[in-house]
Formats: sequence, structure tokens, C-alpha cells
Amino acid sequence: MKITIKNKVITLLVAIIWAFTISSAQADAVTEWNQRAGDIVVKADIGPLPAERALAMVHAAVYEAVNAITRKFPVSDLNLKADPDASVEAAIAAANRTILSRLAPSQQAMIDISYHAVLELIADGPEKTKGIAIGEKAAAAILTLREDDGANVTEEYRPRTHAGVYIPTVIPEAPQWVQRKPWLMSSPSQFRPAPPPALDSELWARDYNEVKALGRKDSQQRTPEQTEIARFWEEVMPPIYHGIVRSVANLPGREITQNARLFAAVTQSSDDALIAVFDAKYHYGLWRPVTAIRNGDIDGNDATERDPSWLPFIDTPMHPEYPCAHCIVSSAVGTVLQAEIGDDPTPLLTTTSAAAGGVKRSWTTIGDFMQEVIDARIYDGVHYRNSGNIGAVMGKQIGKLAAQKYQLGSK
Repeated sequence: MKITIKNKVITLLVAIIWAFTISSAQADAVTEWNQRAGDIVVKADIGPLPAERALAMVHAAVYEAVNAITRKFPVSDLNLKADPDASVEAAIAAANRTILSRLAPSQQAMIDISYHAVLELIADGPEKTKGIAIGEKAAAAILTLREDDGANVTEEYRPRTHAGVYIPTVIPEAPQWVQRKPWLMSSPSQFRPAPPPALDSELWARDYNEVKALGRKDSQQRTPEQTEIARFWEEVMPPIYHGIVRSVANLPGREITQNARLFAAVTQSSDDALIAVFDAKYHYGLWRPVTAIRNGDIDGNDATERDPSWLPFIDTPMHPEYPCAHCIVSSAVGTVLQAEIGDDPTPLLTTTSAAAGGVKRSWTTIGDFMQEVIDARIYDGVHYRNSGNIGAVMGKQIGKLAAQKYQLGSK
């Protein structure tokens, strides 16, 4: 980006704001860049799955660069070497800029302004130069490592139909995502669950009638608080979870490599969680509540009465129902955070929902946050309770892989 006088002024203003933000809170360069990177991938409008992948790559590069300088933890996918006097802040900025420039090119101006704003705060000299070099090196290595991870496989979904018969013509979301190479799992199907409940079972009838009552667009049984929860978790972009992670990362006394490691573990587990859940979704192809409830007379269950005009509270996501994607991600994130916290007190967990207009919600325990996500997707009218519970089990398994890989809890 050519630095014009106007851009130079903007860069200086951003630098002042950035410096004030870091000095007035417990935030460090890892958490500040996490927030900025989240904003960038949202504005890039690349979608929730590519955004999750992008942030996992960003934080993998950040961890490798920072740990190469501080040499605090033995875990490394790259085994890079860096001078211990290299600027950690410059390395973090360079890693973010390199990855985001490749994966969110539409936001290049904001990426560069943020990058130069950080560099304005770092004294010129060999430490700064070395930091930039190791950040760029780590980012380049991660880009190479994930270049053929399957994210660019051509989508070839074949709708089920009979010749000449009309069906809705919107192609479901990311059926090719099941071919992605995971970060932590041995394969996308490693944690594929057992099939969803049989349609003639009591469990199916229970879940059907619960979402039918609470998830209906004009439900009289859903309370005002439940409606607020539903609207809050309509947000599907990664920053809604990263706000909760920053509640832990911004605690006093945390060292910067610790936070780089935490975000690497969180983003890799949540990216793998989406790979795993899409594998299961497209393997089983279970119908969403809006389809099931409008066809309640053909499921072979006398306890499921048809409602021909039923609509969910929110628009139904364009992919199969089982299991719940939000639930697997929240469980993976929560499991990683619990491993990091250990027996220490849990801080107040707070995050913001763009879908709810910037509303904040807080939880005093990780379990409360995870359970709310399961409940929310029922109130939204897009998931069944069993699918939420199964997603949570899968997320815990993936979160444990991340905790083990990165030896979370060690200081």
C-alpha cells in the first residue's frame, strides 16, 4: 500500500488508539491482533468456514513466531529459530499481515494501516527487523503447510431428486469441507457420531416437539430471555467465541507466548470442529426442523403432529442438521479454556454478538456458556436437543486433542 499523507495520518491515529488500548487494559499484541484480525475476516465477507480457517492459520503463525523468539514451550510444528532479542510485537504484526493479505485481500488497506500503526510504536533497529523477518517466515511456512488442505476443492454437491422434478435450487453450504485436512484429528471422520435417533423413537418425538414449540417464529412459549439468547447466538462468525477467549487471555499476569499458544489451540480446535461436524452432517443428511415439522405426518411417529405452515425463529442454515455446528465449536473452545484455566478461578466470560446488534452476554462458568449455545439453537428453531448434545461431545474430544498437543495449563 502506498503511504499517502492521508494514510499516514490515519496510521498515526490508529497507532495512538492501539497504544492507548494496550496500555489501558491487560491486552497484549496477541489479543489486540486477534480482535483486529476477527474484524478483518468479517468485513472480508468470506463466510464463517473460511474465516475460521484463516484465523487458525493466523494464530498458528503467531504462535510459531513468538515461541521461536521466547523459546518458552517445546511444542512446535515448524521448529523455527529466531534471535531472542527480536521484537515479539513486530513478529506478531508481520505474521498477521502476511496471512491476512493472502486470505482476505479485499481488506488490504485496513490490513496495511493496522500493520504500519503497530510498527510506528516499535523503535527502529535490528530487533524490529528481526521480528518482522521471523513473523513473515512463520506465516509463509504455515501458508505452505496448509496450501493443499482441501479448502479449495471444487464443490460438486448433487441434489437428490428424480428426473424432471423441481426441488429448491440453492446449493447447500460447503459440502466440500468434509475433504479438508485437519490440524489435530487423524481424519475428518475420527469423531463421527452414531446415527441420529430413529424417527419412530421417543427421543425423536421429544426433540421434535420441543423445537416445534420453542423454536417457532411466533412462539408464545419462548420467553423474552430465551428470545434474546436465540438472537444472540444467531451470530456465526468466529469473533463471537474469541471474545470469550480474551476473557481468559486478558487476565493479569499472563505471558504473551501463553496467549499465542492459547489462541493457536482454540482456533485449530474450532477449525477441526467444523471439519468434523460437516463430515457428520453430509454423511447422515438429517432434515432440519422446518422440513420435519411440515412433514410430521410421514415420519411414522404418532407423537409428532404436522404443522403445515411452521417457520423457525431465524433463517435455517443451508446444510444438514445433525449434529449442531455451533454446539461442537462452543464445546471445543470451552474444553480448551478449561484445560488452560485448570483449577484456577474462572473469570467472567464475556463476548459480543454482531447479529444481536452489539449486545454483550456474560457467564460465570464455562459449562453455562456451553449449555446456553445448545439451548439457543433450539430457541432459534434450527436444531434438535440431541444434535446439540452430540455436537458438544464431539467438541470436547477435539478440544482435548488441542489441550494435549499444546500442553495447556503448563506455564
